[in-house]
Amino acid sequence: MRKTAFFAMFAGILLPSFSLPSGVGKVHLGMNVDGVKDALLGDGQFGYRGDRDVSISPLDHEAVIETDPTRSAAFSFFERCWFQFSDGNLSVITLNLDSEKIDHYSVFSTLCEKYGNPAEISPKKSVWQDGSVILSLEKPLTLKYVDARVFNEKKEASHTEKTTSEKARDEFLKGL
Repeated sequence: MRKTAFFAMFAGILLPSFSLPSGVGKVHLGMNVDGVKDALLGDGQFGYRGDRDVSISPLDHEAVIETDPTRSAAFSFFERCWFQFSDGNLSVITLNLDSEKIDHYSVFSTLCEKYGNPAEISPKKSVWQDGSVILSLEKPLTLKYVDARVFNEKKEASHTEKTTSEKARDEFLKGL
């Protein structure tokens, strides 16, 4: 009992308590379409041009806003941005960063400094999670903010069976 209490206290001192950001600038997960449009119009770094940047996803009939900051006169670290909605609320923010203005290591080290080591890391991506937000840095240089609740609901609802290659991979890994 004493060892458990000591370990919990010690771990609490060493492990930072943090919550991940739910977005960038004034654009945050959970906002409705009109709120996101207004926030994007007020922030030149996203290159939002109005309703012509909004489309409807053919798969789920939800709005998707795609912006091209390279067309705007404002300085931006973004090359392309996507804002995906689920049930009328922003559920995924995908930001392709401009590799001529910022590098992967700088973004990765800053995220580690602010939020600790990633929960998952692979050659393709690093992922931080806090229960409500999934933040991933993917190669070559994409930053994603995902609403964890919406993601988990969609994952549960999909009930897709694993492919033969996925099953073979799992069996291979079990044998290691």
